[in-house]
Amino acid sequence: MNRMNDFLKDGERIDDLERGGYRVIQNPGLFCFGMDAVLLSAFAKTKPTDRVLDLCSGNGIIPILLIAREKAKSVTGIEIQSTSADIFKRSVGLNGLEDRVEVICADIKDRDAFGEGEYDAVTCNPPYMSAGDGIVNPGDAKALARHEIMCDFADVAKAASKALKSGGKFFFVHRPRRLTEIFAALKDCGLEAKRMQNIHPKEGSPANMILVEAVKDGRVQMVIEPPLIVYDEKGEYTKEVRSMYYD
Repeated sequence: MNRMNDFLKDGERIDDLERGGYRVIQNPGLFCFGMDAVLLSAFAKTKPTDRVLDLCSGNGIIPILLIAREKAKSVTGIEIQSTSADIFKRSVGLNGLEDRVEVICADIKDRDAFGEGEYDAVTCNPPYMSAGDGIVNPGDAKALARHEIMCDFADVAKAASKALKSGGKFFFVHRPRRLTEIFAALKDCGLEAKRMQNIHPKEGSPANMILVEAVKDGRVQMVIEPPLIVYDEKGEYTKEVRSMYYD
């Protein structure tokens, strides 16, 4: 039986996800998952029988959380950076999920990277920032994860629409300031925004994240859910956020 350290390379660590014993390998020198991935995995209304595609997977945190939350039968994750895809693949092995999680190292714009109309749901935690927004080194792994260098949201929406069955759902997290272009990109791809939730750091502060559910070939109608507040007056996670992190 392999020891946990057998899955690690220099500079890496194993983090416990505090959910069902699942763990993930991370390299702080590349990119570590944040709260947005945890919130997205909780927001996604997928079923245990669903076949899910995760775009821009990074180290595979969302596919692993979806399995841990019993929200998918199988998840295919696509990540363009080979170093991150390698970490993702080893995290899958660490958790013994080889039969439920597939790792593909490819560009989401590649028409042959995944099947067309085959998925019940698509998830994505995409790069938030435009390509020229404060980048120091466009070849840096963190810059690629945060900035629209290899793909922009229009590319993400096109990939999601291609992958989904009619009536399939696309769940993603993004920034409120990008909402106008986000909704336009969804419309252009036959995706209709149906549900949205604003995420606020604390009571009375502006939203700094949005969670959105869109449906392929959906009709025009959207529900705005009650806002989610991350921190209480003591600076601690609210009860709602704590429930998303721990069993």
